[in-house]
Amino acid sequence: MTGRHEQRRPADVVRPPRGLRPWQIRDRCFNVRRRGLDPVEIRAFLHQVADELTVAQTALVAVQEENVRIKKALSAWQSAQPANHRYR
Repeated sequence: MTGRHEQRRPADVVRPPRGLRPWQIRDRCFNVRRRGLDPVEIRAFLHQVADELTVAQTALVAVQEENVRIKKALSAWQSAQPANHRYR
């Protein structure tokens, strides 16, 4: 035991993903160098990455919400079972 008190979130709270956000990718700026990369190509690539990140984060939230729903349904089903037929 570490002595720290951990707060647990309720199972039905879905937290948004952490880390890089799509808007951070789209708005990222780079220094211009004399013989650097094509800024238009970089911007197009960053928008593509941001769009794919948006899709992935949306899918993650949907899966997390489905997981909460399934856990609640399982808990309700287990509660409805007779005491002598409990599954462990």
